[in-house]
Order: sequence, then structure tokens, then C-alpha cells
Amino acid sequence: MKINAPQEGAPVDEVEREVGLKSLRQENFRDILSVVLKHVKPGARRLLDVGCAHGWFLETARAHFDVLGVEPDSVVGNRTASRGLPVRPGYFPDALTPGESFDVIVFNDVIEHIPDIASALDACNARLSENGLLVLNLPNSRGFFYRLSRIFARLGWRNPFNRLWQKDLPSPHVHYFNPRNLDLLVAQHGFVNVYSGQLPSLRKKGLFERIRCTGDISGFSLYLQYFAVLCSIPVLSAFPSDIMFCVFRKTTSEGS
Repeated sequence: MKINAPQEGAPVDEVEREVGLKSLRQENFRDILSVVLKHVKPGARRLLDVGCAHGWFLETARAHFDVLGVEPDSVVGNRTASRGLPVRPGYFPDALTPGESFDVIVFNDVIEHIPDIASALDACNARLSENGLLVLNLPNSRGFFYRLSRIFARLGWRNPFNRLWQKDLPSPHVHYFNPRNLDLLVAQHGFVNVYSGQLPSLRKKGLFERIRCTGDISGFSLYLQYFAVLCSIPVLSAFPSDIMFCVFRKTTSEGS
């Protein structure tokens, strides 16, 4: 199944999905931006958000950078552009003009969807200015929920594991990384890690809306699941998060 292709079965309700994810993503994006600002080179202005979706990171970053988003989903991209955000339709790097470069390139929950990840990383190297930053925010295969879902899958209950891989969605996950193998991969394409961190998999703010949009749950079951997850948040903080983000600095030019 491909982005923009007609979907079989019930389509993804992007409005409902936006309500469910917005609070968590906005909080996480503020945390990411604060780290980027500590590592970016003086005078850096141009920031590219690859797969900018609803534009929340563009909104967060535009107070500090001249931002541009690239979004392959025409419906989502048009909605974001209608709010006055600079969004270009298409895929990275094809949507860029020849010679266009940036000081920061960001992939928020995107790089794990790209089949030819090596070519994408080479394109980042080619499009980043000297000492530019590559920011990757993506799922963590060492996370609590991922490991738990693998146990369930081995016992015969595959739904949670399939959901983490976004099976049967228009753009499923095709990779899962942990901090170590991600560093090894990115280093092969001319980058060095300058920061590794985690982001909360769950936050109190917006939790109810997120649970409501993640499945066919209603009534008493919805509230029961909400309170169960809410009570689990302090416990989950003791385990590795299912979201990691890393900042890499460009060290070489493509092909050197």
C-alpha cells in the first residue's frame, strides 16, 4: 500500500489521529528543539523537516529557523500548507531544488518508513551545510512496549507487535533501530553522534484523546484503559522509552 493510493477498508482518519497525537508530539518537539539549539553552529538558519505531516515541528522551530517542510501525503500536506506553513509536496530529496542546502535536517517518525535508508542518509549528507545537523526521532527497539509486544507475539498474540510495525497502514515501518545500531549505520554515511536521548512514550496531557483514537474502544472500556495507562506512566519511566532521538553532525561530504 502506498501514500496517496486508494485504500482498502476503513481509511485512516487523519483528523482523529491529529487530535490523538498532537499534545504528545508538541511536547516532544519542544524537547527536541531545545537540544538542537544547543548543538547547532552559530548563524545556522535553514531547517528542513522531512515528512512534516501536520506541521507541528515547523510551528515549534520557526521562531529560531527559516523552516521548510516536505510532505508526500497530499491530503495532509495541503491541510498543513493551508495554515500558512511552508510545505512542499513530494518525497525527499526529489522535492528539493538543485543545490538547495540546509543547516539542520529533521526526521520525526519518518526515517523508519524509508526502504532505501542508505540513499536517504547520503542525500542528507549532500544537502547539509558544513557541520550541519541531522536529527532523527524514531521508535526504539529496546523500548518497554516493543519488547513486551515481542513476548506477546511469541505467545501467539501478534496484534500489539503488528501495530508497532504499523502493518497494513499506507506507510508501515520497514526498520526498527536501537541507539547502538543506529549510530553504526549513520556513521557509515559521514556523521558523528553528538547527542542521544529518549522521549516519553506517554504523557498525561492528551492521553485520553490518544487512547480514544487508537482503536475501537468506547464507554466503560475506554475509561478503564485510560486510568490503567495513566497509573502506569510513573512505572514506565523506570524502563527504556519506546521513542529515542539522536543528533548527528556532518563530518564528511558525500562520496569522500
